[in-house]
Amino acid sequence: MIAIVDYGVGNLFSLKSSFAAIGAEAVVSSDETTLRSADKIILPGVGAFGDAAEKLAPLAPVLKELAAAGKPLLGICLGMQLLFEKSYEYGEHPGLGLLKGEVRPISEVIPGEYKIPHIGWNALKIVRKSPLMRYVKEGEFVYFVHSYYAADCDDSLIATAEYGADLTAAVGRGNVFGCQFHPEKSGEVGLSILRAFSEL
Repeated sequence: MIAIVDYGVGNLFSLKSSFAAIGAEAVVSSDETTLRSADKIILPGVGAFGDAAEKLAPLAPVLKELAAAGKPLLGICLGMQLLFEKSYEYGEHPGLGLLKGEVRPISEVIPGEYKIPHIGWNALKIVRKSPLMRYVKEGEFVYFVHSYYAADCDDSLIATAEYGADLTAAVGRGNVFGCQFHPEKSGEVGLSILRAFSEL
C-alpha cells in the first residue's frame, strides 16, 4: 500500500486516481500509524515552501525516521523541494534535509524574457540511471508548474529539463526520490514513473 501524505497541501485526488489507473493501492492519510504501515510514501505539494513546511511539521519527524529506515519516499513538485535542506522562497526556510541542496528562484538562472512561473511540457534529459526512470526514454515530455528549482544537488540529480537553463527535474538518492514535474498530470510518461516507484 502507498500512502499519500495529507497535510493540507497537494493534488491528492489526481494522485490517488493515477495510482488507481496503474492498479496500485493508494490511500490519502495524515495518520502516523497509516504512514508507518505503508510500503511506500508520496509527499505531494503545491504552494509556498514556508507555509507547506509549517503544515508538514507535525509529520516531519516520522517522515525522516521512515526515510532513514529505508522506506521509499517520493516527493512531487513542492513535495520534492521539501526534501532538501532549505529554501529561499520568501525568506529562508529549513526543509526535511533528506537530500543535499537548496531551493532557489528560477529567475536567478533563466533569461529575463522567460515567463515565471515555468508552466508547460518539457523534455526530460536523463543524467543518471535510476529505478524511478526505468520506463522513461530520453526526451519524453512531462508537465511542470514552478517558480523555484533545486540547486546544488548534483549527488542526487537524475534528470533535468531545459527552460532557458537546465533545471532540476528529478532527483534520487537511496530510497528518497523527487520529481519537480507532476507525474499525475504527465500522461503515460507520468504514469510510467509512478508505476516504477510502486514497483520499488
